[in-house]
Amino acid sequence: MSPMIEVQDLTKFYGPTPAISRLNFEVGRGEIVGFLGPNGAGKTTTLKILAGYFPPTSGTARINGFDCFLESIQARRSLGYLPETVPLYPDLTVTQFLQFAARAKGVESRQEKREIERVIDECGLREVRHTLNGSLSKGFRQRVGLAQALLNRPPLLILDEPTIGLDPSQIVEIRQLIKELAGDHTVILSSHILPEVSQLCQRVIIINRGQIVASDSPENLSRQLGHGSRISLVIKGPPQEIVPVLKALAGVRDVSVTGEDRYLVQGQNGQDLRPELARLVVAHGWQLLELKAQEFTLEEVFLNLVTDEEAPES
Repeated sequence: MSPMIEVQDLTKFYGPTPAISRLNFEVGRGEIVGFLGPNGAGKTTTLKILAGYFPPTSGTARINGFDCFLESIQARRSLGYLPETVPLYPDLTVTQFLQFAARAKGVESRQEKREIERVIDECGLREVRHTLNGSLSKGFRQRVGLAQALLNRPPLLILDEPTIGLDPSQIVEIRQLIKELAGDHTVILSSHILPEVSQLCQRVIIINRGQIVASDSPENLSRQLGHGSRISLVIKGPPQEIVPVLKALAGVRDVSVTGEDRYLVQGQNGQDLRPELARLVVAHGWQLLELKAQEFTLEEVFLNLVTDEEAPES
């Protein structure tokens, strides 16, 4: 079975400036994929090409087997799109707007009422269903945007900052809803809340300066970046002796005390220091109660990749 999204050599110029350059990636059916990048990296441009907002300069993007430019109508029938700024008609109520969106999406008339009721319930809109969109809070506007994306059960959802403007309880609810969509829907989402991406996504694609710099699961990216270079230890012994001894070990960049009997060792150049640290502690007669590699957070992975990419050439 072909992937839900296939992107090959995708390039987009704004005048002489390339927003994205020769992007290549796939998103499998049922996957939830995070699409990350700093401001101006090209992620919104990529999502808008996938959503059919405008064509690429060169390359191809296909959704459910259909070319997003040459077969735009067929491709768009397979997706629901939530842009970062939700375009709502302010003089329509929530229900009226969803009726309009359902008809625009080709929902059968006999299914229209049932489908609208379904997305109203799924997105927690029942209490505001008769409220004008122009009077809604930012959080409820976001929910209405998600509801219209879910109409007609599209196999692909493109969500740009889906939880922006929501309060903490609403964020938890929307995250849970997105998790429940996995399997029945393919989801590609952009978010600046990196812990959110870690919780929701099986895989992340990181884009910087218009090019993909990493694509893997958050766990694998963390391991690839760390390579055992950050070690957490619990050692019973005199701290005034332990710290200088650990610092003197070849390959150690820094040692910090993180709590009672707890130490964090920073290694150099991705070197795995665990075997040497264990031998060193035992040789000094101290009790080694714990030794483990500490994984990097997705935020640290992201900053490391973006900083490396943006570092000036020497």
